[in-house]
Formats: sequence, C-alpha cells, structure tokens
Amino acid sequence: MSPVEKIIVGLEERSYPIFIGPDLLKEADTYLADFISDRQVIIISDTIIGPLYQGSFTKKITPLCTRLGNLFVPAGEASKSLSAYNTLCEEILNIGIDRKTVLIALGGGVIGDLVGFVAASLLRGIDFIQIPTSLLAQVDSSVGGKTGINATAGKNLIGAFHQPKLILADTSLLSTLPKRELLSGYAEIVTYGLLGDAEFFSWLEENWSNVLSLKQDQIVFAVKRSCEMKADIVAKDETETGIRALLNLGHTFAHAFEAVGRYNGDLLHGEAVAAGLGLAFDFSVAKQICKPEDALRVHAHLMEVGLPDDYSALPAGKAAVSTLIKHMKKDKKAIAGNLTFILTHKIGEACVMPNISENELTTFFMAKGVNHV
Repeated sequence: MSPVEKIIVGLEERSYPIFIGPDLLKEADTYLADFISDRQVIIISDTIIGPLYQGSFTKKITPLCTRLGNLFVPAGEASKSLSAYNTLCEEILNIGIDRKTVLIALGGGVIGDLVGFVAASLLRGIDFIQIPTSLLAQVDSSVGGKTGINATAGKNLIGAFHQPKLILADTSLLSTLPKRELLSGYAEIVTYGLLGDAEFFSWLEENWSNVLSLKQDQIVFAVKRSCEMKADIVAKDETETGIRALLNLGHTFAHAFEAVGRYNGDLLHGEAVAAGLGLAFDFSVAKQICKPEDALRVHAHLMEVGLPDDYSALPAGKAAVSTLIKHMKKDKKAIAGNLTFILTHKIGEACVMPNISENELTTFFMAKGVNHV
C-alpha cells in the first residue's frame, strides 16, 4: 500500500494541505475533522459521481457536522455555465447558510470549478473543500484556487481566485474512470514535465503504462509530482501575473479547440491540451527557439499513450484559422488584442512569448494544413 503523501500549498494564512493516496475517502472523517467539525456542510456532486460515493461519504462525516446537506448538478461540461451557477446558488441559499458553512466539491473538474466559484460568491466568500474524483482534477483543476465557469465567448472567462481549505486526492477513486478520462488527466501530467521538469517527463516515458494502469506506487508519484509543481508555482504567483502562466503550456490552443467544439462532450479538456502541447512544440520549432528533436519526442509520446498530438486529430479539426484566432483573442493571457503563447526552449523549459501576430500564427497553421477561411 502506498503511503499517504502530503503537500502544502504555501500561501501564508491561506495555506492548505493536499493529501494524496489510496482509500482516503474511507477515512474522510479523519482528514476533514479539523475543517468541518461543528459546522454546517453541504456536499455537491454530479448525477454520475454522486450516486457512487455520496452515500458512504455522507455517512462517514455526518457525526462531525451540525447539519449536512446534499445537492446534485447535471454531469458534464454544460454545468460550467451561468444558468447552472445561478441554480446552484439559489438551491444553497434556500437551504439556509451562514459564514461558517462549508461546501464540499465531490467530483471532477466541472464540479470543483463550479462549486469553488459558488463558494467564492455566496456571502462574499465561504469555505470549501475539494475532493477530486478524476485524474485531471486531482493533478490540475483542484489545485491553486482557480474557480469559474465558461461563457459563450470562451472557457473559464467568468470566475474568481478562491483557495480551498483542503484537497483530498483519493487515487482509489480513479478506478471507476473510463480509459478516455484517464488519458485526459494524463495529458495534464505530461504538461508538468514538459513545462518544468525534464526528468519527470523521462520518468513518464518509462512508466506511463503503469500510471494509466493505476499501479498505486506510480499513480501516487505522478499525482504527487504534478501537485508539487503546481503548488510551488501557485505559491509564487497566485493570481497569474507572472510564472503561473507557464502552467498554460498548450492551453491557448486547447481552449480555442474547446470553444470551437462548444463544450458538447465530443472533445475532452485533456485531449485538447494534448493536441495543444504538440502544436506548442511545433510552433516553438517554427520560431527557432526549440530543437525539432524535442518536438518529435513529444509527438511520439503522445501518440504512444493514445492521445491526439495535433489539431487535425480532433473532432473540431476542420475549423478555419480565422475561427481559431477569434477564440484565441479571448484568451485570458491576451493583452489589448495581442496574442500571448506559452512556448518552449526545450523539454522542461517553458517560456512566455507575447505579441504573436495574427499573420505569424496564420502562416504556422497553414503550414500545418489548416484552412485559412
């Protein structure tokens, strides 16, 4: 049995722990006691995850709480919307809350992002806890306090920075995930190696099969290393005014692909990120700041594990360059309409590249065979 790992996200008075390991939900009362005892708690999950875990979890923590409620939202990316946000806020307010109420997000990235934004908003900010049940949420979206919902204009454009009080990453919960969902989360794990830890990427090249097979030693290490890297960056740049932008390697491309796909479920976030990673390295090569062999190595790994490595492999892969650029201009890193990308000097060394012109990006996409109009 893998030992339970503990990481601290260091944000002074708002610091919080991340616990990582198998079967943590079975001991949830132990880990959550300091945060929920003698307080009202509302557990929020979706219609798929809730029935799997909410009953046993509720039974475990009920003795600690003064009052416990359960709410469900529809499963899927569509719940990261203004309408779902409004409905959830009203449901919670109808239950009746005070400033000591704690929300628990039990689910994947959609639940974590939505519940975090609701927690940031209600009574101008109440506590919440993340219990991520997907690999993508455990290594990425649950960590760092980015909460929010999607807009028609683009992904995650409405939200707030609101840090959780605790993250409980139970790696045993990943056994219920379909392979496609595991791969989606794995794309974010790969991102960490590519942006800042070449040795970790090399380890993934050797151990990816065991990670995706959920061998506990390997999956716990992969989740831990990912969380360590993100926690370190968040502690240095909580609100993304500097180095936190490096976490978006591949994501400017990815968010445009998701916007083209209208978040309808045909394209998972990690699939879009994987294609974005391949393109980020290709664009770095085109700008002559990265060696071609590094890009080839990235493409080879993505293809070996079964992830898309290029735009043409995606369901949205027929959209025109002009459509993609329109969405990229709404990216949060864009300033005064100028495009900013996270590119790379080599595997393990990402960099911020501002002031990318539309012409340069159009030329790059057309060289990749994407239609201009």
